[in-house]
Amino acid sequence: MRYVALVLLGALGCLLPLVLPGPGWLTGPVDWPRVGLLAGLNVCWGALAHGGPTPCLRLLRAAVPGRARPQPRPATPERAGPVFLPVLFAGVLMLPPAAAALVALPAALTAPAAAPRAVRRVWNAAQLALSAFAAAVLFRLLPGPELLLGSRFPGAALPALAAVLLFCLVNSALVGGMRRLAEPGRERTGPAGTLLPALVPALLHGAGGLMVAVLWQGPYGAFAAVLALLPFSISAWVAAQGHRERTAHQATVQALVQAVEIKDAYTRGHSERVGRAAVLIARQLGMAEDRLRTLHFAGTLHDVGKLGVATELLRRNGPLTEAERRAVEVHPVFGFELVRGIDFLDEARGGILHHHERLDGRGYPSGLAGEQIPEFARIISVADAFDSMTSTRSYRRGRPVAEAVTELERCAGSQFDPAMVLALVEAVRLHGWQPALPPPGGWAGEVPDIPLGVPEPARRAGGDLLRGAP
Repeated sequence: MRYVALVLLGALGCLLPLVLPGPGWLTGPVDWPRVGLLAGLNVCWGALAHGGPTPCLRLLRAAVPGRARPQPRPATPERAGPVFLPVLFAGVLMLPPAAAALVALPAALTAPAAAPRAVRRVWNAAQLALSAFAAAVLFRLLPGPELLLGSRFPGAALPALAAVLLFCLVNSALVGGMRRLAEPGRERTGPAGTLLPALVPALLHGAGGLMVAVLWQGPYGAFAAVLALLPFSISAWVAAQGHRERTAHQATVQALVQAVEIKDAYTRGHSERVGRAAVLIARQLGMAEDRLRTLHFAGTLHDVGKLGVATELLRRNGPLTEAERRAVEVHPVFGFELVRGIDFLDEARGGILHHHERLDGRGYPSGLAGEQIPEFARIISVADAFDSMTSTRSYRRGRPVAEAVTELERCAGSQFDPAMVLALVEAVRLHGWQPALPPPGGWAGEVPDIPLGVPEPARRAGGDLLRGAP
């Protein structure tokens, strides 16, 4: 909270020149109608572009008599997009620094958010105001306003580019500081990892802001500038809808995974780790990014068919009969049937259905062999076995990573695809792997490791029934 308070004080300091005398280059004559119009466009256009209702529309809805008032929904990152950057950048280029900082505040403070997230809105407003203030100061020092008024290009574009870059740098530094404080133990990619992904969109929005500023100061004024915003708002709206759809997909997958882990608590976290290991393998193989996302879903949902298996079998601590084992082995088919109608899973369905097939054809449920097994399934099979071996469970200790790798290499060519095993070994060498840790105090009643190739619930039996399994 002290960090948030410090940033908030900095933002308030940026606004002081509006009420206190200061250097002319810092305040200058403030065109208040222009400030108000830009702030209003920022609020309305930003809400429209990010897929949420504008404040004006919300007021109209509330005024309709007899209309049921909708329940407030929690804000999500894609809905809470607080500003429309082309408008904010136009303010940076056309207004004194303090007024440019003011343009960012109404949109950030009125962004859709639940009451507990009020601090987040204040934080967004403060860090955007600081970033806009710094960018506007640099633009005036270069000096950009004189070049902009004369529409002298590319001279006017260079200060604008510098202002956009500084905006991104300040914004990334503030957000990076917040993330370090919020998640101190999380591994970081450094400032470049925060700045670079946002740089290209910011440059595009900066070009839009420059176009708005030039048109605004032309013969047609604000009307032409508003028209220029249409393509940017449509593009931002389409991107926001895609983000919202991806978030809905992720929520669907997480709900299914949670249902499985509630039913089979022994494997809690296993699904997410298998999805992560599968992506590590696929990246090593050079798989395209669009397929990586689907593969992650497949790995995360590979055991969703356990929802169709009797809970008593999943939680059994004793040996399973042959009939009970066959009942457990049908879970890939249950999983396929559960996700058959989910269109976005696409290729993931084959990975879920066949992740227990073996390269030698002795797997289940279809007895596929070699290249007949879908690529996703061959990847998930290796990721599943690797995480199962390295995870400590209540019925056995986890193996060291090196020992698990040795076991995978031993079974390559018979149970596992050698190319997938090699990719996992290389990925683990490059990126490391953190096995699942036992709960505080450890597990009681651990038993020795038993061979691969059998369903996880049956492996809890401890070895007599399964000794000698391939």
